[in-house]
Amino acid sequence: MVKTTEKWDDILKEEFSSSYYLSLREFLKTEYSTYVVYPSMYDIFNALKKTDFDDVKIVLLGQDPYHEQGQAMGLSFSVPKDQKIPPSLVNIYKEIQSELGIAPKTHGDLTGWAEQGVLLLNTSLTVREHLANSHKNKGWEQFTDAIIKKISDGKENVVFFLWGSNARSKKPLIDKSKHLILECAHPSPLSAYNGFFGCGHFKKANEYLVLHGKTPIDWSK
Repeated sequence: MVKTTEKWDDILKEEFSSSYYLSLREFLKTEYSTYVVYPSMYDIFNALKKTDFDDVKIVLLGQDPYHEQGQAMGLSFSVPKDQKIPPSLVNIYKEIQSELGIAPKTHGDLTGWAEQGVLLLNTSLTVREHLANSHKNKGWEQFTDAIIKKISDGKENVVFFLWGSNARSKKPLIDKSKHLILECAHPSPLSAYNGFFGCGHFKKANEYLVLHGKTPIDWSK
């Protein structure tokens, strides 16, 4: 039995017992025993552990975990404090500074966001070392699509950050009549100047949360 939080485990129990997920588990057993896979198997569900269902205010979708040693921690865009800040996160910090005047953090650990209600969810939750997207189309997308749909159906007034084509492809899963969808280019250096810089998403998200009686996110944490 998977253990994330009591609430998530209950909400996702049908997924955990489904045939696609059981196949995914068998695939992962082989991968973890044969190759170096990130994150640690104990950190795969960190996004759910750090941000329980009832606490979700913002969903920040990433693609798959960082695939080099020491980086992946089960939270999209986040790396441990002893790691160099990845280029996409450098650009995220720049945009926050531009919008809100908050100086960039000196590390890349986003646990402080997760603890405030930012679900840092990758669409694939594992990856083989040095091989981006190596666990694509193995079942993770079906699982994380279910998470997005459960949030959309079961909650109100959640903000969804959809950056880049992979994240934007999830838009049909979200009920835009009761949630705020903010979409733009990915913050990667390859695309950040195509609409990520100047997007205003962090300010818009907090304004929306306040409008609906929720505590805004302190992006400096």
